[in-house]
Amino acid sequence: MTAGPDPSPPPPTEERNPRTVHIDQLPTLEVLRLFNAEDATVAGAVAAALPRLAEAVDLAVAALTAGCRMHYFGAGTSGRIAVLDAAELRPTFGIAPGRVVAHLAGGAHALTNPSEGAEDDVDGGAAAGSAVEPGDVAVGVTASGRTPYVAGALRTARTRGAGTVLVSANPRAPLADLADVHVAVDTGPEAVTGSTRLKAGTAQKLVLNSLSTALMVRLGRTYSNLMTDMVASNEKLRVRQLRILEHASGADPETCRTALAAAGGDAKVALVSLLARTHPQQARTALQSVDGLVNRAVLALRDGDHASAC
Repeated sequence: MTAGPDPSPPPPTEERNPRTVHIDQLPTLEVLRLFNAEDATVAGAVAAALPRLAEAVDLAVAALTAGCRMHYFGAGTSGRIAVLDAAELRPTFGIAPGRVVAHLAGGAHALTNPSEGAEDDVDGGAAAGSAVEPGDVAVGVTASGRTPYVAGALRTARTRGAGTVLVSANPRAPLADLADVHVAVDTGPEAVTGSTRLKAGTAQKLVLNSLSTALMVRLGRTYSNLMTDMVASNEKLRVRQLRILEHASGADPETCRTALAAAGGDAKVALVSLLARTHPQQARTALQSVDGLVNRAVLALRDGDHASAC
């Protein structure tokens, strides 16, 4: 089913921007300066939404800790940003496939082709939302806060017992009633009226990157600010993996290389074995007993009591 005209007031992104009304009459450098000045307002708008974003992160942490999943739903620019964010989590943080999933209106074809009609497909969103299970978290991403595809997905996700989050650029988003948490980043009128690939898209990338990265940090996928679960799938990343071990443990490169080999290439196991000065198998067991948290695994080994750290 395709949604009819939306009677709700237009979102802020559809308003005319008084600062850029003469943009078509300016030289290139001045056009770029105007774009840059508008972009400079985005970080502040995201900062104002951080308390709600923290609530969304906590929902996702609870879901993934319980073995459930996080789903993104979006169309157009919003959906493509969501796909990018989800795809980058596996190589960066080593998260298992299927734990964070992005659903794009129009499917894979829409990644590289115009598929604007797909955003009006309420039934398509509902069908995508049927992949959600009780305990999961569904995150709808829509600059306008009223995209029918996202509405169908969030409505279905809620009826299936999932937590729901809306990420929008509209403080008065019509879909806010379908969300347990509404992360509204008020980026205001776009430099080019209605072109949400600009400020609103930038805000959505900042929000989703922060949401997923904070989620990975809370799940123990880093030690300090180091990517301990990174998948070292090329030479650059293998060099980075060794450097991470050196920074985290203070050991010399050869010691880190030996520890990594003994750990079967698992940098987190190697790190715990270096920090606790123990055998890789003991390090692996300790990590398993504390949900992969390096600090707690090291403490458990030093205390000689894995169970007490669970």
